[in-house]
Amino acid sequence: MHDSTRRGMRPRIAPAGLMFLAITSVGWGFNWPVTKFLLSELPPLTLRGVTGVLGALLLAVFAILRRQSLKVAPEIWPRLLLAGLLNVTGWMVLMGLALLWLPASEAALIAYTMPVWASIIAWPVLGERPTLLRTIALVMAFAGLAAIMGGNGIAASEEKLPGIIMALAGSIGFAVGTVLSKRLPIHLPPITAAAWQIGAGCLPVALAGLLLETTHLDRMTTVGWVLVVYSTVVQFCIAYVSWFAALARLPASVAAIGTMAVPVIGVVSSAIALHEPLGPGQIAALIFTLAAVVLATRG
Repeated sequence: MHDSTRRGMRPRIAPAGLMFLAITSVGWGFNWPVTKFLLSELPPLTLRGVTGVLGALLLAVFAILRRQSLKVAPEIWPRLLLAGLLNVTGWMVLMGLALLWLPASEAALIAYTMPVWASIIAWPVLGERPTLLRTIALVMAFAGLAAIMGGNGIAASEEKLPGIIMALAGSIGFAVGTVLSKRLPIHLPPITAAAWQIGAGCLPVALAGLLLETTHLDRMTTVGWVLVVYSTVVQFCIAYVSWFAALARLPASVAAIGTMAVPVIGVVSSAIALHEPLGPGQIAALIFTLAAVVLATRG
């Protein structure tokens, strides 16, 4: 594993990192229609928090089965809790609340400005000077997201301002967490690190949901229960472990740009699973975004 925090060196892009990044993007992308369906049966904080805590417990059991220690040194706890706060708690809560004021497409567009903030922050913090190809990749990625929006942009208004602020705060927070995870690495086995970060990040969300929301489990359908299992195992276990593994092997800016495929996968999978529109705009977005990912990983 290389150290991408060393200044003055062009970070090497590890093929394994790209594989883990692809797994993350697919897992998180498919979770968009899954979450959209589940929100019709479960309240948002309970859904995101409880499935995350269950996912963390499954990861802890898996770590034990693989004989990975769950022990965390005292000096690592601050980094672990900060990562959980930025990459899990803040992202879930702020994006969930943003959807109260914004359509999902507009919230997604703002959310995935994250690579811009990560690239900007990574320059002074990690010494990752943006290359020409990565700059072009960012432009193409945002062109793809603009295509998803149908070219209409965000109709900013006083009514939508709270949602815009929350989505932007969640995006910047995730970018800060991505860069800090490279600058202040958490020296734990990957499954153990994921279990603690997801658990620490989702526990307060779950408690808030159980205290503030009303959940009717008796109204859950069979499909709903199956998708809860998917969200727990794929989104939190497989995708998050792959994300942390990708971060350990890729420059922060490349990993961040790679996540731009997530909303496109979400749009396409929603069209297939939920019969949402899939027109020229969505197809153009897919082409632009995948091209952006390819350029980013070559630059």
